Amino acid sequence: MKGLANMALFNKADILLPNVSDMTKWSVIACDQYTSQPEYWKRTEQITAGAPSSLNLIFPEAYLDQGRDRIEKINAAMKDYLDRGIFKEYKNSLIYIERIIGGRMRQGLVGAVDLEEYDFHKGSKSKIRATEGTVLERIPPRVEIRRDAPLELPHVMLLVDDKECNIIEPLILSDKTQVYDFDLMQGGGHLTGWILAEDTADSVLERINKLESRADDGLVFAVGDGNHSLATAKVCWEERKKTLTAEQQETDPARFCLVELVNIHSEALVFEPIHRVVFDCNAKALVSKLEKQFNATNFDNGGQHIHYLFDECEGDLYIREAPSKLAVGTLQSFLDSEGVKVDYIHGEAVCRELGQKPGNVGFLLPRLDKSELFASVIQDGALPRKTFSMGEASEKRYYTEAKKIR
Repeated sequence: MKGLANMALFNKADILLPNVSDMTKWSVIACDQYTSQPEYWKRTEQITAGAPSSLNLIFPEAYLDQGRDRIEKINAAMKDYLDRGIFKEYKNSLIYIERIIGGRMRQGLVGAVDLEEYDFHKGSKSKIRATEGTVLERIPPRVEIRRDAPLELPHVMLLVDDKECNIIEPLILSDKTQVYDFDLMQGGGHLTGWILAEDTADSVLERINKLESRADDGLVFAVGDGNHSLATAKVCWEERKKTLTAEQQETDPARFCLVELVNIHSEALVFEPIHRVVFDCNAKALVSKLEKQFNATNFDNGGQHIHYLFDECEGDLYIREAPSKLAVGTLQSFLDSEGVKVDYIHGEAVCRELGQKPGNVGFLLPRLDKSELFASVIQDGALPRKTFSMGEASEKRYYTEAKKIR
């Protein structure tokens, strides 16, 4: 942060919300979901046809083959929505949200973080850190999308280690004004949002600042979802600030990234494993090689557990002599060394469906104990990529709010 003012880690923001009649058609799920299920996105296109929608402002990873043409359409749609007054701006605000899905209510707080306090590189000691390894080759395509975009729409979820539950949870009873209340499409549950009263917003920011002063090892926020999106925002900011004076850098909107803050100790926050499916392979030979490489057994020997399935076959591998502390790390190192085509799957049912198709093999992985996350990041650094997911695919963050970055 040399040469830059010492800003608050988590800030109010000038938040844009769509002034539309049908919020269900506006809000669509995070772009990195359902990448192997294009039918989900086709259905989303049908639902949103002819209506203002965040679908027109994002690049679903299922459509990455559309390349530059899609990026130009995204930028044009953003400009069009701004010019037509689709958005209403809530200056200097925080939004408290409640997401109800599967009988659980997840509370969150939408605001902006200072990208000067975030570093995704291995060994980082920044206040905001990645929880998983950042795949550097995934960043350039995302940078191309963001570089000329006038807006950002967040699907980043940051975790705060608030054991006393005194930052976000009390907001359910706070002074606030409702700004949206609607059902999310395609089984996403229900979403309600409120603008916090000024005094309430100032109070919650004060509690966050106190938490920052006593954080272990300087770690305040861990990235739960959207690590590569936040890394992209960081890369774009580092590019942009080279073109700005020191004074301009202090307040430039690209320096601050819109996120949702969630308490890792929330009972509604469920950590799910991210499974693997390998495509277009000799499934039997691949599983056999995995078994031999790590001297795995088919019975429980107290080691790491990996469940596999392909064709009509299912089985278990238990690995005691593992190169990683987690089963997901052991499996990922093997798959990386094999150079196979892998997709990362949220949800056991989808993994089973894809894994049992001809030429594929699915690997089901155990759940990570979320209470160990902050300690693991402090001790070991970032976990293997795609180690865990906060809920099933349908529980992921939907694009609802926006913020200008130009």
